[in-house]
Amino acid sequence: MSPENRAGHFGGLLWLAVLLVAGLAAISGQAAENPKQLRGVALVIGNGDYAHLPALTNPENDARAIENLLDDLGFETELSSDRDARRLRRDLEYFVEDAAGADVAIVYYAGHGIEAGGENWLVPVDAELDALDIAGKKLVPVSSVVERLQQTVPVVIMLLDACRDNPFPPGSVLKFEESSEGVPVSVAGLGEMRGARVLSRADKQADNLGTVIGFAAEPGRAALDGQAGENSPYAAAILRHIETLAGQEFGTVMRMVAEEVYLKTSGVQRPWINENLRRLLYFGVPVSQPADDAGEIVAERRQLLLTIATLEEYQRRSLETIASNDGIPLDAIFAMLSALGEDAPSDPLELERVMRSQAKRVKEILADREALTSTDPEIQKLSRLADKAIEEGAIKSAIRFLERAKENITALDSSLDRTEAELKARRIEAGEVYAKSAETYELAFEHLKAAEDYARAYGQVARWDDRLAWQYKNGELVSLTEHGDYNGDNDALKRAIAAGYEAKVLAERVGDRDYLVKTYLNQGFAFWRLGSREADRKNLENAIKTAKEAIRTSSLEQNRQQWAEAQNLLGLALWILGERSSETIELEQAAAAYRASLEVYSRADDPLNWAMVHNNIGNTLFAAGLRETGTESLEQAALSYRAALEEYRREDVPLDWAATKNNLGNVLQSMGERLHGDEMLQQAVETYREALLERRKDLVPLDWAQTQYNLGITLQALGYREGGTETLELAAAAYRNALQERTRERVPLEWALTLKGLGRTLWMIGERNEDADKLEQAVEALDASLQELNAERIPMEWALANNDLGLALWTIGSNEGDTARLQMAAEAFHEALGVLTRDRVPLDWAMVQNNLGNVLLTTGELEGDTGKLQQAITAYRNALTERTRDRVPLDWALTQNNLGYTLGQIGKSEGDTGLLRQAATALENSLLENPRESVPLEWARTKVNLGLVLRELGKLTGDTDILSAGRHAVSESWDGYHSAGYEEHDEYFSGLITEIDAELEKMR
Repeated sequence: MSPENRAGHFGGLLWLAVLLVAGLAAISGQAAENPKQLRGVALVIGNGDYAHLPALTNPENDARAIENLLDDLGFETELSSDRDARRLRRDLEYFVEDAAGADVAIVYYAGHGIEAGGENWLVPVDAELDALDIAGKKLVPVSSVVERLQQTVPVVIMLLDACRDNPFPPGSVLKFEESSEGVPVSVAGLGEMRGARVLSRADKQADNLGTVIGFAAEPGRAALDGQAGENSPYAAAILRHIETLAGQEFGTVMRMVAEEVYLKTSGVQRPWINENLRRLLYFGVPVSQPADDAGEIVAERRQLLLTIATLEEYQRRSLETIASNDGIPLDAIFAMLSALGEDAPSDPLELERVMRSQAKRVKEILADREALTSTDPEIQKLSRLADKAIEEGAIKSAIRFLERAKENITALDSSLDRTEAELKARRIEAGEVYAKSAETYELAFEHLKAAEDYARAYGQVARWDDRLAWQYKNGELVSLTEHGDYNGDNDALKRAIAAGYEAKVLAERVGDRDYLVKTYLNQGFAFWRLGSREADRKNLENAIKTAKEAIRTSSLEQNRQQWAEAQNLLGLALWILGERSSETIELEQAAAAYRASLEVYSRADDPLNWAMVHNNIGNTLFAAGLRETGTESLEQAALSYRAALEEYRREDVPLDWAATKNNLGNVLQSMGERLHGDEMLQQAVETYREALLERRKDLVPLDWAQTQYNLGITLQALGYREGGTETLELAAAAYRNALQERTRERVPLEWALTLKGLGRTLWMIGERNEDADKLEQAVEALDASLQELNAERIPMEWALANNDLGLALWTIGSNEGDTARLQMAAEAFHEALGVLTRDRVPLDWAMVQNNLGNVLLTTGELEGDTGKLQQAITAYRNALTERTRDRVPLDWALTQNNLGYTLGQIGKSEGDTGLLRQAATALENSLLENPRESVPLEWARTKVNLGLVLRELGKLTGDTDILSAGRHAVSESWDGYHSAGYEEHDEYFSGLITEIDAELEKMR
């Protein structure tokens, strides 16, 4: 059966669209043309003049205005003001009786209201503090009124502007009767449970089409009463949107009302609605929107309100914070988000950065904007309309008004040469129109159009007014920088830098220090952003120079905010240069600049900027720590990140919190790799997993991928220390997760780095499992990574990728006896050593020396070339000059094992007991830092190597004690491998023990 549609009206202004299905849908054209007469009744109550409780200023005004509105809409209305309990109950009873047979019944209540025990209560004006002891007589329960109306009226609407505060003392309890058990009264506001309970009852009435209960504020929250003599925010929003929305569906209207209140109260108050309507409800016959200019603003405002209603809660919180920090209206910040539309960044952190940047510009615009002093009435009118549109968040309308103003200016342009005085006035007037248009385009994120209009404004005033000329040239600079930053347009950044040079000349000509510092900062940001995208240092060095000029010109005493911004800019530029360098001096300077800004960004006055700076300090200390052998800088970085997290709370700024958690995980991971035990690495894993609670793939895909990548690195480090490959497989899975978003097309460098990490992990799995397929996959991944990693752009990462490729090729060559692969591995290590020099990165140099020694050892064994083994020993001893026990104990132990094994091979082939004793010493050294409980697999490998060396030494010296010690070491190693799950080695160890036992028997 198709749905039945019917509609009707009375007084020409009430519609009820009836649908027999649960969902909402548009009313059919036929129903609209043949409406049925409906009857609507309304009781409007305003209680403000309380005798014993705090009086309220506006309920009477609100009630009168709402009653007039409903009367105009065709309702039969009754107004009830300042009613005591007896009269309030009587008015409600009469209303219920009179409502019988009506199609719609509305009750609007303004006054005190409380919630207790799941019921909401209206508070009469004669209520005293003891009214709570006999609430059944002294107060009026809302549910009973609604239930009675539901018995006879198809649609019941209850609008409760009754959450203004709790007039009773904190901790009060309510009793229905004196003998009944008390229930707590909510601290503020009405309650959700009441609404839900009432609405569930409506379904029992076969002819009941549903109930709507609207609350002026969220459950448990107090609403505002408004300025004295005016209307409450809730009443004002109802008046604004219902009276001029004839024909608009009621649910849509109430969403507009809710968001209107939200904006007008700067996010403090958010109305809430509970409804179970089974039909569409319309107030009034559809009419077209007003065609005049004011109507255009209102129409765009309403569309903005509906857009806001669709936003996620985290988006609201983020924008509220931005608006609050910069002191701009919520209307403006939401309008800017709406203007972005489909062009809004999908990454919430990037969107937040863009909105923060735009908010600062809006703050400047609102502070500087003055009404046009035009002599042309039409231009004055359009200017005022544009200002009104901006206030209402109607940016598109503002743009249209200013386009019309510009058309008028163009029409007047031919008459601008009459007199010198008139010419100057008109040129300045023309410049103001173009500048106002530019400012409005900025609000809509159309920065290129804004830059064009600023350039036109500058052209109008350049001959006449240097101050205005600077303002417009600076505006052009800012707009071009914003466009270049947001859209990745480097050409726009270059044009911004050029505009900055012109602006500096004007600022110096005017002699205004503030103008000059602003120019330095704006041009410096353009230098920094462009330099961050280029391999060349030139623009970053220009950013540093410009930031220092701003610091020198502003000084801490004269303009603290500008001085702090300049210090922050200096830190950003130095940080990027420091990350690209193997030295730490620029990173140290960056940290010093950030710390200087903390003289202004105090935790008490500016907590979010304070936290941002601590996060930035952590970044510089972390980068410095990666270049140091100890952990001092890394520990300081961890302290900085933890300080930032004291203000970056998850509930307030979830994405900033998650980003800082990610950064803290990086520090813990780096320290964990340098220390005994797995505790620090495990902490890093948990910290990354915490970050992923907010860095979700659906929300911030690239940030999610970044943390997955970092998790992969940490799991890889843990897996290296453990037996088996379970943790390494988790690391590979994390890297593959990251590659879902880190594609070569989107982020080529990050794609390459992730492939490098995956390749290294696959090598480790393949090496442990002797899995040829995994090893070939490792080579394939590492080869692919080198397509984007190159020695010129990022030499350090290029060198490390070559090191990892060498490891994979070495393992394949070792397993397959392939000397060609071993030669390729040696070449890869030599490539890495061309960048990873001892003086620049001593520990990385030592790592590659160790790996090169492994290749020389394997090649020497395959070719029977003692010279290659001697070269391997040289490489290992080179590594040990930096891989000392006190600095990197685990790496020291690894190289000691490799050295001992190689010395043992030469000692065995040459029958040299001296070399065998050196080998045994090296292997015993290795075991000092390779305990079985920490690194069981490495311990087992070293044990078998020691056992084989002692076996040869015992045989050569005829010493059964040494041979027995060798047998014991081999037996322990066998147990270690078996416990780690390597049962496939049992046959080898069994045969080896049998051989040693035979040798012992023979020697005895």
